[in-house]
Amino acid sequence: MNGPATDARPREAGFTLLELLVAIVIAGVMIGIVSLSISGFDRSLRFEAERLAQLLMLAREEAQVRGAPIRFEADQDRYGFFVWRERHWQKLQDDRDLRERNWEQPTRLRVERTDGRGEIEFGRDQVDAPFELHLSRGESNASIVANGLGAFEVR
Repeated sequence: MNGPATDARPREAGFTLLELLVAIVIAGVMIGIVSLSISGFDRSLRFEAERLAQLLMLAREEAQVRGAPIRFEADQDRYGFFVWRERHWQKLQDDRDLRERNWEQPTRLRVERTDGRGEIEFGRDQVDAPFELHLSRGESNASIVANGLGAFEVR
């Protein structure tokens, strides 16, 4: 008798399913890393714009509750909220949410208001002047649009 039965067909060249899956996973991880490194700075500005929109909404509500105007002030390094007390603007120190904060990176701001004023200030009124707050860092831009009725949208 002949020796043990062997497959007479030669092994076909190619990749196994497992090898293909490993290659696809590695490619996916690499694409994810590259896309995060490219868009990470944009996402940082967008995140800060989202947080600021929520803080502006909170400041608007706080001004109505306190019955005292609250103003947003910022420069390229930091931003904060101020309340009108004793005939001048005072930094809000008794509110942990509306405290002064630093930007993650230097940030430029520009305010566009329908009434032409250059500051963002909330009072006791239920209706404010609509505005757009533009934030920029290098090539990255984000805007916060307020409709004057309490809605803030990040674009």
